[in-house]
Amino acid sequence: MNRKAVRLSLTTRWSALVGTLLALGVILALVLDALLPGRPALVLAICLACVVPIAIITIRAQIQPILSLFRALEGTVASYRDGDFAFSLHWPQNDELADLIDAHNALGAVLREQRLGLVQRELLLDTMVQNTPVAMLLVQDAGPIVFANLAARQLFDAGRKLEGHLLPELLDRSTPALRDALARGGDGLFTVNAGEDEDVFHLARRSFTLNGRKHELLLLRQLTSELRRQEVQTWKKVIRVISHELNNSLAPLASLAHSGAELVRRGQVERLPQILETIGERTRHLETFILGYARFAKLPTPRLAPLDWQAFVVRLSSHVTFAMAGEVPAEPAQIDAAQLEQALINLLKNAHESGSAPDDVTLSVRRVQDHVRIDVLDRGTGMNDAVLTNALVPFYSTKRAGTGLGLALAREIAEAHGGRITLANRDGGGLAVTLFLPST
Repeated sequence: MNRKAVRLSLTTRWSALVGTLLALGVILALVLDALLPGRPALVLAICLACVVPIAIITIRAQIQPILSLFRALEGTVASYRDGDFAFSLHWPQNDELADLIDAHNALGAVLREQRLGLVQRELLLDTMVQNTPVAMLLVQDAGPIVFANLAARQLFDAGRKLEGHLLPELLDRSTPALRDALARGGDGLFTVNAGEDEDVFHLARRSFTLNGRKHELLLLRQLTSELRRQEVQTWKKVIRVISHELNNSLAPLASLAHSGAELVRRGQVERLPQILETIGERTRHLETFILGYARFAKLPTPRLAPLDWQAFVVRLSSHVTFAMAGEVPAEPAQIDAAQLEQALINLLKNAHESGSAPDDVTLSVRRVQDHVRIDVLDRGTGMNDAVLTNALVPFYSTKRAGTGLGLALAREIAEAHGGRITLANRDGGGLAVTLFLPST
């Protein structure tokens, strides 16, 4: 039979029970009054003696299952609090308590499913963490190691368990390069061994609070094979670009030299100045090309010194024209002026070569919190997505005679100062190249 069709609520059941007991008391009183006329006190006493025990026994019989249910609910809630969701309850009656038990069992089923999903995700995450080639160490602040994956165990202690050990103890048994990298603080690369056995690692450090205590996560990734592959690809690209440029310059030079020698042999020397001028022009172009590569390869460490922005902008304007947007910061910044000038000359020349009108090439310098923001703006053709993605890569160029070093050199200079460079197309056309440099 359908459960809803025979539903009997608690109110109905208890009303029926009370009504039955009252009816029983009234009937008993009427019978006794007929048997014992004129003795109401005795009738009342007999009624109470009969009805009260029956009422107590009946009410206890009704309440006892409900009390047992409440105790069971208390036990399952305690189990849920402890993370055990395997319990469910049953209530035979079809009343409001049955709805409560159904909701309780549905909650348990949801919690079981969520717990199972959480366990599966934890298992997946642990499998990924344990099998990643990145060595991971979680260190409690000034305390022991609380987690280390398989790569970390292999790197630090030949696969043995590291949890519970102190980080300084492990570093005492590790290489000096790793100790120095951790002592420097921050992220960075370091090299272990030398020669053919050289290994390059990247160290990343992240601090956070876990359970109210500071922790530090150390990530060590071996980059040797990736760097070697990248190095080979870079060398191939460099050789290809240099070979292309040398061929484009040397072939005309050889042809011009042969033509000059032929004219001398014939005694027709009137065209020699033009040929020599062309040879000189191609030689200067080749020299400029080689010097560009040399500057990129030999970029020195920035020599930081207080930079007067007003004097710097005046000196920069003597090399390339631009419009100044806004006022320059009044406070000097610790920057290598020669390197920044070199980077901005390249960026401003690129802006002029973008198809922008000269008056639309703009330079902006302003202080943003603890950084200096430098914007080079133009109204040229901008860049498509493919060019934006590769524009900062060395040797990448869309210009017919470009070397692909201007933006790459600006990026190297910005990063050497601890800053960064970004490229973005402007609304209305043109490109915005932005340098963010630490001001101190």
